Amino acid sequence: MVLKTIYIVRHGFRSNWVVNPQTGAYSHTFPTPTGIPSDPSLASHGVEQSHDLATHLTSLTPPIQAIYSSPFYRCLQTLNPTVKSLNSTLPNPLKVRVDPGIGEFYGLARFDHPIPASLPVLNTHFPDILDQSYEGRVRPSVNGESITTLHDRVAYALDGIVERLDAEGVEAAVLCTHAAVMICAGRALTGRMPIEEGEEDFRCGTCSFSRFERRGDGEGEVSRGALRDGEEVPDLGWRGKGIRGGWDCTVNGDCSFLKEGEERTWNFAMEETLVAKQMAPPEVVQPAA
Repeated sequence: MVLKTIYIVRHGFRSNWVVNPQTGAYSHTFPTPTGIPSDPSLASHGVEQSHDLATHLTSLTPPIQAIYSSPFYRCLQTLNPTVKSLNSTLPNPLKVRVDPGIGEFYGLARFDHPIPASLPVLNTHFPDILDQSYEGRVRPSVNGESITTLHDRVAYALDGIVERLDAEGVEAAVLCTHAAVMICAGRALTGRMPIEEGEEDFRCGTCSFSRFERRGDGEGEVSRGALRDGEEVPDLGWRGKGIRGGWDCTVNGDCSFLKEGEERTWNFAMEETLVAKQMAPPEVVQPAA
């Protein structure tokens, strides 16, 4: 049996942070659980969303058999109610696989961006639910990424996830990630890359839910290893066909199960506006909304 269904969700409504685009200094209004300024917890509204999401995810067919998460706190916090609910009915509890390859997107910069907390640190916040042996295939550069590189990074990470789950005989898996990565994942799975990167093709409101069904079985795909830090992310040729046989998006950014519906959706046109602000003289730079 090969992987047939992938569910992708975005983290819930979070607390905020601010970055000085000239110096790279990050700051936050409230203390963050991990001590990393760009790694906030969910806001109280986001916690409510995570429980609505858990109710939805635990009702799915086929049921979730594997769980992946970005290493950022807000994603693991979003998944926590789902994991607890699923494991309350399973003889063999599921463990969350923390994968940097589906971690946050930071644009190219002249400074180092923050890196997420290590697994030992995350274990102190989410005891007994994290897979201690899992390692992802690729890590984002601390200097940020171009939008093109981001797409290829996400495709490479997903390729590794699907390859592994095929070997394990898993039928359905859920991934919790961020807005930009959720968009890229939709494009990498379906193979549909728009001419304009800012096109609103895949929806990604907070705690939104997307579903992808496999078109083929990926027969003939080669096995690929993990990349070393600093090694360039290769182009897997996913554009126009999708990874590992290609996938169809059957649910796109659904928020109908959330009490307040879709909130804080995002697209790459917003990133281009932010980049323009970052390139402006310091006196006219405004913080992102």
